[in-house]
Amino acid sequence: MNNIKNLSLFGVCFAFIVIALGAWTRLVDAGLGCPDWPGCYGFVVFPTDAAEIALAESRFPSFPYDINKAIPEVVHRYFAATLGFVAILLTYISFKYKGNKSLHWWSLGLLIFICCQGLFGYLTVSLKLLPIIVTGHLFGGFFTLSLFYLIFLKAGDFKILDQMRIPHLKGISILAMIILLFQIFLGAWTSTNYASLACVDFPTCQGTYYPEMDFKQGFNLSQEVGPNYLLDNSARVAIHYSHRISAILVTIVFLVLMSKLWFSAAAPLASTLGILLLTQISLGIINVIYVLPLYVAIAHNLIAASLLLGTITVNYLAWKK
Repeated sequence: MNNIKNLSLFGVCFAFIVIALGAWTRLVDAGLGCPDWPGCYGFVVFPTDAAEIALAESRFPSFPYDINKAIPEVVHRYFAATLGFVAILLTYISFKYKGNKSLHWWSLGLLIFICCQGLFGYLTVSLKLLPIIVTGHLFGGFFTLSLFYLIFLKAGDFKILDQMRIPHLKGISILAMIILLFQIFLGAWTSTNYASLACVDFPTCQGTYYPEMDFKQGFNLSQEVGPNYLLDNSARVAIHYSHRISAILVTIVFLVLMSKLWFSAAAPLASTLGILLLTQISLGIINVIYVLPLYVAIAHNLIAASLLLGTITVNYLAWKK
């Protein structure tokens, strides 16, 4: 059991790294740093010398080689593949363990989902950054992290958690989870459609509290676009502004949740969620005001992941029998 707990905890930590690398790849516009999959211009890693670069560009004349974009893409792929290996090992160990058999199926489900993530990685490249595929791939990274964390919780014998049961908070806990997942989806959709800087002022957007917005085009999930395509400005504003409004709803719901947690057996979680929420809001504002600084934008992804794990913990305490 300890092997499962330790390996799943390692998976949680490693999944954070993969999420950070995925954000880095997206933010430096390196999603097509390698136009093929799983190789890079036909190489196992990426071309380095002049002869290899010439060969690479002859293979993919429509995609001029840029090592500054190839490196993030390749690094992300290999780290994601390593996470898949961790899932394989976790599944093998869990099936050898004769105790909690539910861990078998959780681990197997994780492995299957990571295989699906690999498929989405392939489709991201082959479909030239189709927005719904890229969004699904980004969102899937958070889901992978969540599965590793749930296995860790189920494999561990945490007596302190047994003393923090909050069955009376099931309703608000699940509501907080749903609205947070929706917000994470909106964040991924915002990044996918290059809408992060559609509003470069705060709290207004383009100088007004109600800018021109095209929700129909902005949330057309079946849109077909290429790697250099930009939605119309009004469509990108609609996406960005929706992410802002949803952040307000998340804040309201989490304030209610934290107020209830504060007077429960799980009071320490109220402070944890509060710190994470305040940090996330601050990072979002900084991203707008300072024009999406790379490391701040990556941190915005990681704090979102941390907030998700905190919310999962609350739901685990509320729903565990």
